[in-house]
Formats: sequence, C-alpha cells, structure tokens
Amino acid sequence: MLLSISLIIIISLLLGKIFNLLKLPSILGMLLTGILMGPYLLNLIDNNVLNISTELRQIALIVILIRAGLSLNIKDLKKVGKPAILLSFLPATIEVIVITFLAPLFFDISYVTALIMGSIVAAVSPAVVVPKMISLIDKGYGQNKKIPQMILASASMDDVFVIVLFYSFLKLGQGESFSFSTLINIPVSIVTGIGIGALVGFLLSLFFKKLHMRDTVKVLIIFALGFLFVTLENTLGKIIAISGLIAVMSFGISLNNFYPILSKRLVIKFEKIWVIAEIMLFVLVGALVDVRVLFDLGLLTIVLVVISMIFRISGVYLSLIHTSLNNKEKLFTAVSYLPKATVQAAIGAIPLSLGIENGELILMVSVLAIIITAPIGAILMDKTYKTLLVKTEDIVITEI
Repeated sequence: MLLSISLIIIISLLLGKIFNLLKLPSILGMLLTGILMGPYLLNLIDNNVLNISTELRQIALIVILIRAGLSLNIKDLKKVGKPAILLSFLPATIEVIVITFLAPLFFDISYVTALIMGSIVAAVSPAVVVPKMISLIDKGYGQNKKIPQMILASASMDDVFVIVLFYSFLKLGQGESFSFSTLINIPVSIVTGIGIGALVGFLLSLFFKKLHMRDTVKVLIIFALGFLFVTLENTLGKIIAISGLIAVMSFGISLNNFYPILSKRLVIKFEKIWVIAEIMLFVLVGALVDVRVLFDLGLLTIVLVVISMIFRISGVYLSLIHTSLNNKEKLFTAVSYLPKATVQAAIGAIPLSLGIENGELILMVSVLAIIITAPIGAILMDKTYKTLLVKTEDIVITEI
C-alpha cells in the first residue's frame, strides 16, 4: 500500500509537470497516471487503496466545496446578483437536457441513465476555474464589473446544483420511483443545507474568536464538521431532506462572512491540502478506466460532449442577457464555463460502484469529457483574458 501511494505521488507529479510545460492542465497527467497504474494496464495500485477510493473521492469533494465557500464573499455575490444566479443553474440545466435527449440515441441507454450521465457531465470544474479566477482577481482583470467573482461564485454554485441533481437522479437509477415528494425534496434539501451550514459557520466564527488555537487545529475542526454534514444527510434523510454538500459550502461562505480575516488564512491551508487531494482524486478515477472501452466509445462520446458544450455556451449567453457585460466579456465567461474535471472525477465512478446499469459507460463519458474540455477551457482562458477583459489600471489611465 505504501509503495502504491509513493508511486502515485511521484509519477503523477512528474506527468503533471510535463503537461504543465505543454501548457495543459496538470490534472491530465494525474488522470494518465491512474490509467497507466490501474488494474487494466500495469496494475501497480494496491487493492487496499482501490477499496477506499470512493471515500477518498468524497473527501476530495468536501475539500473542493470548503475551499470554494471560504473564497466566496457575500458582498461580491450581491454585486454580481442576477447573472451569477442564472449562471449557477441555467447552462447546466440546458446541458443535462441535451445529454438526456441525445445519449439514448447514441448509446441505446435508458433516459434515467442519460439523466445521471448528464448530471455528472454538466458540472464546471472548480479545479480549473477557481485558481484561474483567483489569479485574475489578483492581477486586476475584469474587476470593473467583478467578472472573476461572478464566475467564481456561479461556477461553485453550479457544482452544488449539479451534485444535488445527480444524487436525486441516482435514486431513480437505484429503482426508487419519482414522486412529488422526491421532487419537493430537492428545494427542501437545498434550503435546509444552506440554513444548517450558515448557522454552524456563524457559531464556529464566534467560537474561533473567543478561543485561541492554531489554524491547523481549526482546519481539523472544519474537516470534522464537513464530514458530519455529509453523515447527517444519510442519517436524517428519512426524517427531513438535507443536502450535506450544500451545508459544507454554505458553512464555508458563512465562516468567510463572519470571520473574513481567518478565512483568508484558511484558504491557503486548504490549497495545500488540495495538492494531495487532487492527486488522489484524479489518479483513482483514472485507475477505474478500461482503455479498451474508452477507445470503443471515442467518436460518439466526442460528438456528444462537443454538442453539449455548444448548448452550454448558449446557456451562458442566455444568462448574461440584459447585463452590462460587452460581447468580449460574455465570450470570456462562456470560455470559463467549458472545462470539466473535478466533479466528474469525484462522482463519475459512483454509478459504477453502486452497480447502476451502464455505470461503466457513464464513467467513460465522464473521463472523456475531462480529457476534451479541461485543456480546451484552460488554454482559452490563458490565451484570451488579456484581450477580452479590462484591467483595473487601464480604467484609471483612461479616466485620467
């Protein structure tokens, strides 16, 4: 087991660096590491590691949501307002509908399976988008209209929205009937998740202000509460619908709102934790990929992903109607909404692990979506932000 972990870290860092030098996301190197080391090729990953891969991916998802929550400022959310709200669900909803309609035609699968597939593929990638937006905020690009903050907020909420849809559709895939109570549980779980997370975040901010302790200990407490939120969803699910993942993110936002000085320090801590969480997430997903099946599905999957990307872009433009953004800024927002990676890696293998029909197909489509969209989105963001966004200094110079 120790040898496997050692090889995972060394090889993924090496391949990730090579991909970075090629101006491609390092996550592709991590994914390739998992494919190469997995049981379908070199078989270098210990079974004990593979057996806990589901739990490790869930931990990585919690890290993503806490980090995103701690980076979101409610004041910035109020400033970007309506377009951020629309961006948080409209592009993803359109993409889910398109995949649900087309996937059964391409792969001869049920509409329930297509819904599950669509809810996985539709999420934007915080692993690619969040660091880019934070970098743009630091450099001053798009600050005149708070564009990076809008994308950061809406992309994070997009992930939560899609994850909630995924778990709702997953119940259908497991044979549960779709009723009015199932439908009403979605908004109820969102509201209760937001409420519980916000309350605990407020109380914890008071606790941290009163009791001095190292930031490392605070990180451990936050982790423990994040795990507890997810556990509550499973424990209290029959009594009241609660979205544990929404509670995790709401908790981070609340803590940032009531104790922003601490949040800035904690974000740095979670960025360091994300380094190892990201490696394990993408390597373990890569390890589940059967290369033969991946190549067999290649062309049809590429067509499906490309079509869904086109409709996703249309969803972004619909969300930005009647806003102050010009055509260049709308184009950059659309480009920023292309990359997929983190959520697909975190939940793409769940249907397979639960024995859902066509679970392997869902995983393969998720992986190909990462391979296709992550480099395209990352490269376009890097190459276009200077041209499409206004820098704060330029505004000052113009006004003078």
